[in-house]
Amino acid sequence: MTEVEIVNGHLRVVVEGFDKVLALRSTLEVPLTHVRGASQDPDALRERHGLRLGGTSLPGVIAAGTFFDGQWWFLDVHHPEEAVKIDLDHEHYAALVVEVADPVATVRAINVAIRGLPSGSSPD
Repeated sequence: MTEVEIVNGHLRVVVEGFDKVLALRSTLEVPLTHVRGASQDPDALRERHGLRLGGTSLPGVIAAGTFFDGQWWFLDVHHPEEAVKIDLDHEHYAALVVEVADPVATVRAINVAIRGLPSGSSPD
């Protein structure tokens, strides 16, 4: 599971517990100006995300780490009904797909935060 925070104009994803070992990452941080949007992703474990290049994958059970299918993805999902997809621009990862405690509130908070950016803010 992860904790998603919005701090000082950045979106921070903190990988919690043993998932740090499974995903081979503990924190990811991107500027809010690079976040295109967020949505719930209940199909996260059914979708194919390409070649696993660091982390853990057991189809239908867990996807944690870095994947490549023509673009880079970061995943940390055990329970897809709690998964959130965060689409990115101008970052190493095209998207982050992570499990959170409250997907509805997380999606809402991210989308409200990026809508609240000053006009003219765009990815570098």
